[in-house]
Amino acid sequence: MEAWLFWITAAAVLAAVEMLSLGLFLAPFAAGSVLAAVLAALHVSFAASLTAFAVAALVLLLAVRPLLMARWRAPVGIRTGAAALVGSRAVVVERIASMHPGTVRLNGEVWTARTYAEGEVIEPGTVVHVIEIQGATALVTE
Repeated sequence: MEAWLFWITAAAVLAAVEMLSLGLFLAPFAAGSVLAAVLAALHVSFAASLTAFAVAALVLLLAVRPLLMARWRAPVGIRTGAAALVGSRAVVVERIASMHPGTVRLNGEVWTARTYAEGEVIEPGTVVHVIEIQGATALVTE
């Protein structure tokens, strides 16, 4: 078998397996195989083709793959609805005690609120942090 045919076959197999995995791990090796096939078609020695394959694959694997993987990573999910309120600040409208829910003004709306910690009492006018949303009730703490 001629060297260029070996490298083209290797590139095709590596590319096919890469398409199944989508991890961009085998793609640099497939690209290195294509480079080695071109060199082999130009009648460069097998050792030189092998060296070119190794260098190209390593450069692509170590330099290009991390950049592509960072670009393809899913963006941080955008929080919507009640989940977007977690971490927000609110102002207590009605006194909140551990056994007696009160109300807070949160993003311009009045929400039922309970204290996050047992035994905590929060007076009106206090700025609180929303720790969690349970249904239509905000769990808050100072």
